[in-house]
Amino acid sequence: MITLTRLNHKRFVLNAELIRSVEENPDTTITLINGDHVIVRENMQDVVRLVIEYGRCLRYLFPPT
Repeated sequence: MITLTRLNHKRFVLNAELIRSVEENPDTTITLINGDHVIVRENMQDVVRLVIEYGRCLRYLFPPT
């Protein structure tokens, strides 16, 4: 899960595994695998960084056997 900010400054948590794509035009728009769109204040690079950190945390919690 990653914490993001909506345009109205409200924080929310998004399951990073549901992200299909992230675009910046000029607002950052996240498209989910179900087709829903979420517009956030964070820039595209920050969203990507948060998703990568999330993935690293998962791999640390569940190392390969």
